[in-house]
Amino acid sequence: RSVNIVAFGNESDGFSENNHQPSLICSYLRRSALISQIDSSLSAGHLGNPVFTEYQACVFGNVRLVVHDCPVWDIFDSDWYTSRSLIGGADIIVIKYSVNDKTSFQELKESYIPMIKKALNHSSVPVIISAIGARKNGVTCTCPLCTSDRRSCVTTSEGVQLAKELGATYLELHTLNDFYIQKYFGGVLEYFMIQSLNQKSSEKMKRRKKTQKCHRVQPPQLEQPEKMPILKGEASHYNADLHNLLCCCQCADVAFYSEDLSMVVEAHKVILCSVSPLFMLLFEVKSPADIPDASIVRTARSLFAVDVGAAFNPPPRGVPPCVPPLRVVVKDSVFCSCLPDILHFIYSGAFQWERLEEDIKKKLKDPEETEQVLEKVKCILKTPGKLNTVKDCRSHQIKRLYNTSLRLFFNTPVLADVIFKIQGATVPAHRAVLVARCEVMAAMFNGNYLEANSILVPVYGVSKDTFLSFLEYLYTDSCCPASILQAMSLLICAEMYQVMRLQHICELYIITQLQSMPSRELASTSLSIVSLLKKAKFHNSDCLSTWLLHFIATNYLIFSQKPEFQDLSVEERNFIEMHRWPSNLYLKQLAEYRNYIHSQKCHCAVM
Repeated sequence: RSVNIVAFGNESDGFSENNHQPSLICSYLRRSALISQIDSSLSAGHLGNPVFTEYQACVFGNVRLVVHDCPVWDIFDSDWYTSRSLIGGADIIVIKYSVNDKTSFQELKESYIPMIKKALNHSSVPVIISAIGARKNGVTCTCPLCTSDRRSCVTTSEGVQLAKELGATYLELHTLNDFYIQKYFGGVLEYFMIQSLNQKSSEKMKRRKKTQKCHRVQPPQLEQPEKMPILKGEASHYNADLHNLLCCCQCADVAFYSEDLSMVVEAHKVILCSVSPLFMLLFEVKSPADIPDASIVRTARSLFAVDVGAAFNPPPRGVPPCVPPLRVVVKDSVFCSCLPDILHFIYSGAFQWERLEEDIKKKLKDPEETEQVLEKVKCILKTPGKLNTVKDCRSHQIKRLYNTSLRLFFNTPVLADVIFKIQGATVPAHRAVLVARCEVMAAMFNGNYLEANSILVPVYGVSKDTFLSFLEYLYTDSCCPASILQAMSLLICAEMYQVMRLQHICELYIITQLQSMPSRELASTSLSIVSLLKKAKFHNSDCLSTWLLHFIATNYLIFSQKPEFQDLSVEERNFIEMHRWPSNLYLKQLAEYRNYIHSQKCHCAVM
């Protein structure tokens, strides 16, 4: 058994002629009748500097007493590691100061008490604050170096206030005689030493009881279930798909010509109309009365002229749509020379405005012509009432125009050139969008298939609602399934048409919904997880099927009680049994522990 005491501070006021008087700690150790076998040594700190005196002695007969007396507060500045170690190992802390050295007290209060509080960190170590000396009412020194009133006294109220801040015991020792050292200071110190020994005995007893408990049979530890595989989403390639459509010129239904017919650029009405009311006016999707901005109407008439003799007329139902593209003459030759760059800008998402500026500047070389072309592009792209200034025509502003994009033409007959027949209903669509966004449909409409030369295309194997959700994704690059079953139907449709990103989106939706289900809802739901697993495997959704196997294994106690559990294959059952939670080993150990508790006729604290 041992008691560790740490003392900080100096009893001397720094002005007394006799500064070699024994310290408070040294005087107590020498005079107390309870102390024996005193040994002292000068010890160094962490940095090798001698900063404190270490005393070792015996108290109460056989208790080892270790005292570290640190008269210099600089230890907190020069060697924080040592000071923190001393406070951390202390059972009792003593803070000393002279009542006649106000400057040292102020330094203690402002600089070092906060450090001690930080090192204590709300621990219950008792602290004794000792105010030493009789207050002197001498004349204050008048030299310039003493303007801080160094000789003024520390009042009792200031000492009591400091003790309150630390939760300490405050003592005033007017002199270091036998009464103040042995009976007053010594009595308080010995009380705290006894308290410390009692606390250590109590903690030792608790540790002994805990050790005895450890020798008993312990309940088995239930480990956490295995981490299920994480699915990562696939980046969107919506803009890239539309840009590739322009490059390959599949399903083009409009051709722009220069006035001398020496240049031709093919494009797609639905793409152009999705970003520009001017093209809607040009292709008669809207009338001039529908466009409130007169500048758009003027620009359309001054910039383009439709070749009426070659206008696009929709063929009768069932007739192959092998009709030449609508011919549009570009009246402005300078604008016509920049048209390929402008179309690349539009098909790439219509938000890389700065890049378009650079491309046109390089091509035209003339600043005035460049500005005129850019103004016309702004007029083509702008929404009536918006984007009226050059500073508005930045990438982050232009991008807003394209956010709605092709949604305007989803499930509408406007400009539609193909009609899907499904479950007795018809769904209009646009070949250009389908070819750009779906490789299977690109092959279907451009290869040697019946659909390539037909307007009416039947669809089998999916419901109308699921197919509409699939088309909505192709047009808008987003989907919002209403349920897990609808997401699975959409996943099957996405696998049928090989749209992998949509398949991954549906997988993530299903996983997110299942993870959010509480155990009680999972046990009572009519949704068959095993059926989802079978469908995921059949439609090559490897990520989802692997995740569902882990999900069933993690919730083994729930799914093993359901009839559908018997529909799992032998291979699936083996995987689930291998990765089940809780494991068979844990349940075996738990049964053994229960038998042991029952045999001991004790109450099981775990169960």
